[in-house]
Amino acid sequence: MDEQPESMKGAADTGAGLDRRAELSEFLRTRRARLKPEDVGLPDFGRHRRVPGLRREELAQLAGVSVAYYTRLEQGNGRNVSAEVLDAIARALRLSDAEHSHLTHLAKPKQHKKKPAARTEQVRPALRQLLDSIDGVPAYISGRRSDILAWNRMAAAVFGDWSELPAQERNWARLVFLKPEYRDLFVEWDQKASDMVAFLRMDAGCHSDDPRLSALVGELSLKSEEFRRLWANHDVKEKSYGVKRLRHPLVGELTLNFESFRLADGSEQVLITYHAEPGSPSAEALRLLASWGADATKAGAAGAAGTGPSAP
Repeated sequence: MDEQPESMKGAADTGAGLDRRAELSEFLRTRRARLKPEDVGLPDFGRHRRVPGLRREELAQLAGVSVAYYTRLEQGNGRNVSAEVLDAIARALRLSDAEHSHLTHLAKPKQHKKKPAARTEQVRPALRQLLDSIDGVPAYISGRRSDILAWNRMAAAVFGDWSELPAQERNWARLVFLKPEYRDLFVEWDQKASDMVAFLRMDAGCHSDDPRLSALVGELSLKSEEFRRLWANHDVKEKSYGVKRLRHPLVGELTLNFESFRLADGSEQVLITYHAEPGSPSAEALRLLASWGADATKAGAAGAAGTGPSAP
């Protein structure tokens, strides 16, 4: 079994948060390692290069900072670093918007109000009513750590009835990496798994002091070699939009467009909806699932449990 990364050592056992300094160090190192000299207009000395990617002095030159200053930053010392320097380093590393935001969170963390460790996220009643009123469209609300907080009947029909699971297991990372049946549900499981880890990384950058998040990452790192490998990549990604292909036990393959809407109430919760192209076979399949009502929900739940029901 591979060794846990430095930023995770002890977190699973103690409930401590992630080590922000180690996170910053590893993130910068992995971003630097993925760049080749020719990518940024520098000469490549080929076999004389002893490290993958750019050297620290090359990155410092591109960012316009001293080698000593950048070295301290890559060693995890982000104290007093300015936004202008972070911007310059982000440009030199060719960071995406999500990566740039992640770097800022790690180097200049915001002070969060202390909340009780056992506090559970709550979904406003009006949002639950909204979910129930969305007819024919699978929709759910996810929170911190990609916990699944609320969902409508169509989401249960497509993904399985999450009400059958203990509350602590209603989490996308747990489902994707620890439930074999979800490998069958997602046609491109590898992409789903990669996205899932990137979402958690983004969350970790904002909330490295969250003991539940560090415990989740620690557990998944111990139980899933694939999670551990992906976590070591330090890739980050925001929830946005795209296409997912699913294998449903009743209606077969579904091609669904998904959209993510971050709620503007300060809760960090996200409403995610799935819909099919009008007139497509997937649209007809969703219509059938909606018409079957509770039978479809039971089938979705049984499919998520791996029992493979027959059509009602």
